[in-house]
Amino acid sequence: MKKWVFYGLLVLGVTFIGWYVKGYVSEEKFEYTSQNPNAAFFYPLDTIPKIYQYRNIANGLDEEFHRIYTVEDAVGPHLIVEVYAGDGRLREAINYNIDSLVVQDHMVVNREQSKEKALLYKHQFFPFDLQKETWFASKFSGVTDSTVILQEVFRKFQSKQSTRVLAKTKVSSLVFKDKIRRTVLNPFTRTEKEVTGLQYSIFAEGYGLVAWHNRNKSIHFRLERILTQKEWIQIIAR
Repeated sequence: MKKWVFYGLLVLGVTFIGWYVKGYVSEEKFEYTSQNPNAAFFYPLDTIPKIYQYRNIANGLDEEFHRIYTVEDAVGPHLIVEVYAGDGRLREAINYNIDSLVVQDHMVVNREQSKEKALLYKHQFFPFDLQKETWFASKFSGVTDSTVILQEVFRKFQSKQSTRVLAKTKVSSLVFKDKIRRTVLNPFTRTEKEVTGLQYSIFAEGYGLVAWHNRNKSIHFRLERILTQKEWIQIIAR
C-alpha cells in the first residue's frame, strides 16, 4: 500500500507539472524580483521546490502541505502553490504572477478526482496596497453533477506584528482578516446556497504564509517544518 502511495504521488506531481505550466522546473537558481511592495512577506522566489508542512495545533492529527516553487515559461516567471491534504492528495493549486503577485490561474481537483481549471472572476489574493481590500473569486465544479461553486475571499489588512516562526527568533509579519464566501449554484433549478466564514491569515517576512485560524481558534494551522521534496515523499510514503 505504501509503495502505491509513493508511486502515485510521483505520477501525480509529474502529471500536474506537465498540465499546469508550459515550461519546466529547473534545478538552476534564478534571481526574481516582484514589484509588489509587500513581496518580502510572500513566499521566497526559488525554482527549487520547498514543501511547507502545516499542523492544526488545535487537533494535532490534521496536517496540510503546500508545495511552493517558481517556474518560467513563455509568459514569464510565476510562482505556484500546490495544496495537498495530509495523506498526499492534491487539492488545488494557485499560480501567481511574480511582478504583481496577482493570481493567473487556479486549479482544483474536482469530484471525479480530475484536475480542473477554475474560471477566475477576481484575481487579487495577496495585497498590493495594504489600505485596500483584495477580492479573489473563482468558480469550479461542485460536489454534485448539477452544481458549481463560486468561492470568494475578501482580504483586509489588520495589523503588523512579530511572529515566532519554526521556534526561531520572531520576525515581522502581516495579519489579514479573510471573509470567505462559498456559494453553491444550481444553474438548472436556479437556486443557490451561501456559506460564509472568517479566517485570520499570517504572512511572515521571508517565509510567506506561516499560520491561519478561525475566530475561536478551533482550527489553527501553523507552519511546523519546511521540507525538501525528498523529505516530503518519505513522509507521505509511510
